[in-house]
Amino acid sequence: MRRIIGAMLALGLVVGWFASPAAAARKTIAMVVWIGCEDVCRGVKDFVADSGMDADVTVFDAAEDPSKLPGIVEKLRKMRPDLVITWGTKVTLGVVGSLDERNDPRFLGDIPVVFTVVSNPVGTKIIESLQQTGRPNVTGTRNRVPESVNIKSIRRYMKDFAHLGILYDTSEANSVAKVDEIKELTGKLNFSLTALPLTAKADGTPDPASVASKMQELKQAGVQFVYLGSSTFLEKQQDLFTGTALEAGLPVLSPYEHLVTESNALMSVAARDYDVGRLAARQASKILVDGAQPGDLPVLAMEEFAYLVNMRVAKQLNLFPPVEFLQFVEKVE
Repeated sequence: MRRIIGAMLALGLVVGWFASPAAAARKTIAMVVWIGCEDVCRGVKDFVADSGMDADVTVFDAAEDPSKLPGIVEKLRKMRPDLVITWGTKVTLGVVGSLDERNDPRFLGDIPVVFTVVSNPVGTKIIESLQQTGRPNVTGTRNRVPESVNIKSIRRYMKDFAHLGILYDTSEANSVAKVDEIKELTGKLNFSLTALPLTAKADGTPDPASVASKMQELKQAGVQFVYLGSSTFLEKQQDLFTGTALEAGLPVLSPYEHLVTESNALMSVAARDYDVGRLAARQASKILVDGAQPGDLPVLAMEEFAYLVNMRVAKQLNLFPPVEFLQFVEKVE
């Protein structure tokens, strides 16, 4: 036996017997985020740890600066992680480009990518459809309820609802695409829409000083409910956005629960950010552990959503939820 093992060692045939299986199988996940490692990022990390996935998660933070994304892509190219998770529309477009740029060498085309927190990946031309991404190395997750659910939720809360308002950021592709998506529902669900672009500064980014005046324009237009839609800028400026709405006597529906729990939005229909992160990691696991090809996986949708109502804001607006609504919503005092 010793002679056999000695001969095999000489031929290099039993190196695998003595190598650490964990070391050989260990994967690297790179996560590219926009605003640091928040709840989505923590959800990714915790799923990887809890599931026993043999992988390390390395976070790259763009720190709300799109000019950093090309440099991050170059780092990823050198690092060669087994998979990349991207947070948000701007980050995802900065890492993989649009469908028209899928063969552009500036973007990643040969490393598996899972996107998350992208409100409209089809409308922003990241993928072809939620069932077939049209990109061999890209799949993702969907964390938003269908917009028809949001409109119907408003109508359940406010029986005579007929006019929705949106403020949007023209510098964000997802923000513009969300307005287009809502417009398509106006006839089908019988409501009107007033969508106002925020005033842009010289560098093209929205001017916070324009939020209050634009909110007053919505009020004067007869808007009954304001919807955040999709805007990283307004999400970051949550107190300014929801505060000016409250001053104008306008309730806000947010797709992000923290605008209800931490600020002055009246209601949200949303998946919890932490759960969204775990969903993204689950999609990554299908690729790294199960061996699936990203392009063969449909976009994975959240199945559980929470309805939250800020009762303090409801009192200030004198707009209390109907009794049947209270049977399934979570109240925030």
